Amino acid sequence: MNTLRLIIALEETRNVTRAAELLDMSQSGVSSALARLRKRFGNPLFVRTSNGMEATPRASRMAENAREILSRVKTGILDLEEFDPSTEVADFALSMADVAEVVFLPRLLACLHTEAPKVTIQSASHRKEELLALMETGRVDLAVGYFPEIDTHAFFQQRLYDHTYVAMLRREHPALEAPMTTSVFSNLGHAVVMSPARTNDLFERFLEHRRINRSVVARTPHHLSLPSIVAETDLMAVVPLATGAYFADLGAVELVALPFKPPVFSVNQHWHRRNHHDSRHTWLRQKMLTLFNTATDRWLSLERELYGDLRRRAR
Repeated sequence: MNTLRLIIALEETRNVTRAAELLDMSQSGVSSALARLRKRFGNPLFVRTSNGMEATPRASRMAENAREILSRVKTGILDLEEFDPSTEVADFALSMADVAEVVFLPRLLACLHTEAPKVTIQSASHRKEELLALMETGRVDLAVGYFPEIDTHAFFQQRLYDHTYVAMLRREHPALEAPMTTSVFSNLGHAVVMSPARTNDLFERFLEHRRINRSVVARTPHHLSLPSIVAETDLMAVVPLATGAYFADLGAVELVALPFKPPVFSVNQHWHRRNHHDSRHTWLRQKMLTLFNTATDRWLSLERELYGDLRRRAR
């Protein structure tokens, strides 16, 4: 790098003394460096004329290339990188359960359509044992949801908001005629999702800790099949509140408060240290935080209607 700067300075100033001042070097230091270059390339590079140190054709070509190289170094390495979502292309890989996609993707994609038209999103669900490796290698940029296993020093996390659970029953289900009790909850048949969604594990541990039993009649790997299952049977399904609200809006199921104070879990976004300072990833994380936070929590009023102030109890 110093050699490139030396060639440019000599070519521009045509004077060893002024080149030395420009480079903050001694005159003897510039002369010694020029002598080494002449020996290395077998070319005088700069010759004395009435107009000063005139560059040879070889030195002129070297100076031209040196300017291009230094410009690339400055813009590609030394300058602070900035991401312009309105013009730049970017492709992000997210990890989230199918139930989370229903919550996050519509609002995120609507935002990208207007603010970042050349940004694309790829979402997939990953099991615990593969997610960390995918994030370490950069194949997953951001994990969004409840991921208690991502707790190593190699990862960062940021809380978006807190969330809880609700029960779903078909319309005109006999259990809707009276307040739900723990006995009714335990005696009803349940449809349960067995998927990479970590919230399922959390609720199972909660029931086990409280010694609350339930009769599991059906297991499915997909949350999105639950509305049809519940609507056509007498089975109950317990899902995150946002998911239940979405299914209820479709008109297929009724939401029912659980007969006990359900657990509250944090919805976080997680990323690997390798992406922490990347301008593209920083922009995406900030956009997620702006779209999804306690202030924009669309389900908080429904939660309070069903359970009161769950969050104070959780704290």
